[in-house]
Amino acid sequence: MGKGTLIKKLLERVPDLALSVSATTRAPREGEKHGRDYHFLTEEQFQERIAAKDFLEFASYSGNHYGTLNSELDRCLEKGRSVVLEIEVQGATQVRAARPDSVQIFIAPPDPAVLRERLRGRGTDSAEAIDKRLQVAEQELGAQDDFDFLIVNDDLDQASDELESIVRRSIGLDS
Repeated sequence: MGKGTLIKKLLERVPDLALSVSATTRAPREGEKHGRDYHFLTEEQFQERIAAKDFLEFASYSGNHYGTLNSELDRCLEKGRSVVLEIEVQGATQVRAARPDSVQIFIAPPDPAVLRERLRGRGTDSAEAIDKRLQVAEQELGAQDDFDFLIVNDDLDQASDELESIVRRSIGLDS
């Protein structure tokens, strides 16, 4: 199980958190809903939002654009909740510059073979898309030292415990 699974478990364990819903130009997958899973935007809408400086961070990944809208972050913060962003390395660099108080956690797969199997197991990406994602993941592993914390996701329960502990300490909740 990957980042999304870890974040889902974290949100169940620490209800004081809110997950920011990212924007993307990719097409919705079966069962995904606009505003719940992603804010699905056209390429033109995404570019207009970039020009308007509506994004805290944005990045290109696997041929699509992804980003965190400032309005989404504000929505969560206005409720007095700490916010979780599920983003890529490109976006994390932008967040680090804009919000130096953020806590950044790198979730690493145990090895590329495991990541390949996770991506195949989803059944949502072509073999070509999986190969592209693996190339990006390999490059991103080189940036793990730029993050405050590193969690190797080789055991879901252990990784979940580590993530919860880091987050609770970071937001002032003792586990």
